Amino acid sequence: MEAAVFILSLVDCCALIFLSVYFIITLSDLECDYINARACCSKLNKWVIPEMVGQCLSTMLMLVSMHWFIFLLNLPVAVWDIYRYVKVPMGNMGVFDPTEIHNRGQLKSHMKEAMIKLGYHLLCFFIYLYR
Repeated sequence: MEAAVFILSLVDCCALIFLSVYFIITLSDLECDYINARACCSKLNKWVIPEMVGQCLSTMLMLVSMHWFIFLLNLPVAVWDIYRYVKVPMGNMGVFDPTEIHNRGQLKSHMKEAMIKLGYHLLCFFIYLYR
């Protein structure tokens, strides 16, 4: 049972690493003006819910299998993903909104968040691989 939990978590973590890299590449394309804001935001918003589900799945797996340290390591990121999705203002296209992404340094903060998540998922990948 424990091996199955960590194998599933490892596969889930690989998908989340891929999504983090995809977010970084897409945001850097927007920063360099290779794509417009509307195309970038529609691409990224398509993957917000799968990212949230993947993170919550990994968190719930660790809760059910009673790996408390890894559960507590995963919980803040899962809560942040849910909070970010719930706090989208009415009228916005999604978490990434083309009318606001260039305002108040949102592009830089989204890029920083994607980099932090990439580092976090790499750390989790090696923890799951070790276990």
